[in-house]
Amino acid sequence: MTQARGGGSGGGDGATSRQSAAALLWAPERRSWWIAVLFSAGSACFLVAPLRVFLDAVGPQVDGAVFFVGSLLFTSAATLQWLQTINPDPPPGPPGSQTRQGRARQRRLTWEPHRGDWWSSAVQLLGTVFFNISTFRALTTALGSPSYDRLVWRPDAFGSVCFLVSGAVAYAVVAGGLVRRTPHTLEGVVAGVNLAGCVAFGVSAVAAYVVPTTGSAVNVTVVNAATSLGALGFLVGALLLLPLGARA
Repeated sequence: MTQARGGGSGGGDGATSRQSAAALLWAPERRSWWIAVLFSAGSACFLVAPLRVFLDAVGPQVDGAVFFVGSLLFTSAATLQWLQTINPDPPPGPPGSQTRQGRARQRRLTWEPHRGDWWSSAVQLLGTVFFNISTFRALTTALGSPSYDRLVWRPDAFGSVCFLVSGAVAYAVVAGGLVRRTPHTLEGVVAGVNLAGCVAFGVSAVAAYVVPTTGSAVNVTVVNAATSLGALGFLVGALLLLPLGARA
């Protein structure tokens, strides 16, 4: 996921500080807040669904449904992220004018290949669509297969590649280059953990394509563990994104 731009913060008494703290976790009027919430919920689904203990507790049908719902949450968040990327906040103006102008100028598609965040958002959204397709296929056609009990969900290679590219571009935007360190800011931490989650999903996808030929239980364990680790990275990043989303 790409990062919402945060604003400044002010001081105040104890009551004001508590109100400010609550505002960091509750800002449903902001699109960026919903991006963080939806990414968090989707990540939680992909975190628990690969766990064998969860599969044994709920059964393959519910487990497959959790994967599919998680992918839909990812797509919802990625769609909002895309809209936020191509519809920046309007410049300051008379009271009420920003809202009217912002609503009138909402775009759905743009071509801005010079922007790194544009590429990151676009590729990320495409990756979530690939996940929609693969999780729906697993839900409708693979639930009766005995292999579902071992390889809970076979990560989509195209979706994983898209996530990896998106995470790398987002990291480069924040750090000023792919091989540079991110700044010691909340946005820098989010970019780092998000990229780590993308790498874990990539490892899971690679390991999944070894399973059919070898049948190795080790590879199955790697697939499920890497999927959960990737989701954990996304979850941490999304939770850290909440205060940025509330202020953006």
